[in-house]
Amino acid sequence: MPDAAPIAPPVRIDPEGAREALGGRSIGPHVALAHGLPRALERIRIVGARAVQVFADDPTAWRRRTDPPPGVDAFRQGLTDAGVGPLAIHASYLVNLASPDAGLILRSTEVMVAELQMGERYGARFVNVHIGSHRGAGLAAGLEQAGETVARILDAVPPGPEVPILVLEDSAGQGNSVGVTMAELGEILQAAARRGADPARLGICLDTAHLWGAGYAVDTRQGVDALVAELEREVGGERLAMLHLNDSRAALGSRADRHAHIGGGTIGAVGMAALLTHPSLARVPAYLETPGMDTGWDAVNMDRVRRLLHGEPLPDLPPGADLARGERR
Repeated sequence: MPDAAPIAPPVRIDPEGAREALGGRSIGPHVALAHGLPRALERIRIVGARAVQVFADDPTAWRRRTDPPPGVDAFRQGLTDAGVGPLAIHASYLVNLASPDAGLILRSTEVMVAELQMGERYGARFVNVHIGSHRGAGLAAGLEQAGETVARILDAVPPGPEVPILVLEDSAGQGNSVGVTMAELGEILQAAARRGADPARLGICLDTAHLWGAGYAVDTRQGVDALVAELEREVGGERLAMLHLNDSRAALGSRADRHAHIGGGTIGAVGMAALLTHPSLARVPAYLETPGMDTGWDAVNMDRVRRLLHGEPLPDLPPGADLARGERR
């Protein structure tokens, strides 16, 4: 989904040097496939990524393709040859795992089964999904329903060595969202386990902009320490499969989801550096969903990530950055 954004100024990147500068960390942007898989592979190389997230289909539609696009095997091989991984697929935005509407649960289940099956064809390690909303049924009911739906999805997709892990993403808390706090995420995992879901097939994703909107003060090292302690207590650190690395344009605790450039938002450079370098988070693959990714700002933000990893100050954002607005992901 293209962001409404001006084209970013060019960033001088030596792709091999840029990848080495990540120090072996699995970090990369969300890359569009709209112009074909070969173009996506080239963009991954240009920005010096070591991991990548994609949409395997239209994120605003229910209908899922039954066959992968031409060239998917070459795409998989290209990622392997370049040492890029793990690959994450972001599922449709329409999915609601927590709805009290049985028809919506059925459609959401069918979509997620298709996403996991397509993820296997892509060689994806993760299929990431927003949990959804209880739509007025109450938080407790929504958490139980989400766990039940997850178990139903996994029951419909036989386990296998190449079947992706289903990854549930935290919410900033807008509307009647569920999965806002670490405790809520933990309750969903427990509800799924009570219904027979294999814990090894299920993980969580923490989006840093969503954490901020939900009230987690991750703008300091102390705040990140507190988050990690709560994660360990309520979920278990081993269940954290991926990070979405985004700054925010929203206020702390606003329950708003407004992504911003790395170090250019209300979390800021100190907080983003603390998230990147925390020893409990450093093992976790991180994917950027920052503004204007389809218009060159992915390179700008990857450069800023590398600077923070090396303890370097961030330069001012280039002109036009304030016009590149992040969309919900």
